[in-house]
Amino acid sequence: MVDCVIVTTGHSGRGSTQSEGQRKGAAVFHLLQMRCVLGFSKSHCSERVCYNALPVTEMQHMLFGMSSNTTDLTGKLLIAMPEMGDPRFERSVVYLCAHSDEGAMGLIVNKPTDDVVLGDLLEQLDIPQGPSTRNIIVHYGGPVEHGRGFVLHSSDYQSDTATLQVDSRFGMTATVDILQELARGEGPSSALMALGYAGWGPNQLEEELQENGWLVCDAELELVFGTSDTDKWMSALHSMGIDALNLSASQGRA
Repeated sequence: MVDCVIVTTGHSGRGSTQSEGQRKGAAVFHLLQMRCVLGFSKSHCSERVCYNALPVTEMQHMLFGMSSNTTDLTGKLLIAMPEMGDPRFERSVVYLCAHSDEGAMGLIVNKPTDDVVLGDLLEQLDIPQGPSTRNIIVHYGGPVEHGRGFVLHSSDYQSDTATLQVDSRFGMTATVDILQELARGEGPSSALMALGYAGWGPNQLEEELQENGWLVCDAELELVFGTSDTDKWMSALHSMGIDALNLSASQGRA
């Protein structure tokens, strides 16, 4: 077993102190409970990698097996409101992979990275590339655990080791076998790669919704996978019948 590259943990809370953010980030990390998943460091591409993950049944239990008194937003999209106060989420669209009383976990799906491409990951993991290798864009998934990689994809793919079926249309896989299939030109019909994720502690997302930090809309495959990253925020608003020019940070949720 090679060493795991863990870059840093962060937090998604707006205006949180460092200790509070670390606590909330840790809470969501325990919710996710995936160790060394595609542990890739953007700034140290020569570092070693490990990519173990829990079995999918155990992972699903940890993400979805908890009782919840909240409105379950799993599988929904969060649309950042203008002037929400956190530049990391400016005009971001976040796909929620899990949401319960224990917190929430999601992936930003409209912010491509500037310094990492899929070929870097494949080379790092000694995965052969060829003419059929899929050109999957690598995204900034969020401020928590930048050294962890996740592939959000259509539900027509099931990993032999661990795929989390979020709903009937979307799945998330965080093991190296999906990269091997993408390198062979196989795998899911639609996919995007994310480094890091967005995490919320108990009631934190609900508080941000009450403060008009986010809008919530349905997640459509075409919007998540078929729309250009520069257009996803506007397209998500249009799917709700909202004109961005009429939005203000003082407006309530639609």
